Amino acid sequence: MLTGETTQSILYVLLAAVVLVGAIVAVLSKNLIRAAAALGIGSASLAMLFFLLEAPYAGGFELSVGAGLISVLFVIAISLTESMRGQSRENEDENENDDEDEVDNRS
Repeated sequence: MLTGETTQSILYVLLAAVVLVGAIVAVLSKNLIRAAAALGIGSASLAMLFFLLEAPYAGGFELSVGAGLISVLFVIAISLTESMRGQSRENEDENENDDEDEVDNRS
């Protein structure tokens, strides 16, 4: 049977692992939305770790800063994704026009 201290130690290790995995995925992910989600999960796990360590002010600060960070990162990711989509559509239109010009020049 698990005692309270053993359960708490296991929970600390699991939360620390989630924080590390979230940070690694956030850094190595090429998809900006996935990186932001991983960063949010890591930040929330770190806040839970602070609350378990009986540091409620640090946990609350981490939650508030993490929430602001993730919301700004999502807005930036969406705006970058939209601008990239617009550029790819412009490139496709230019390629189609170039193909039509080549056909006209051959005739």
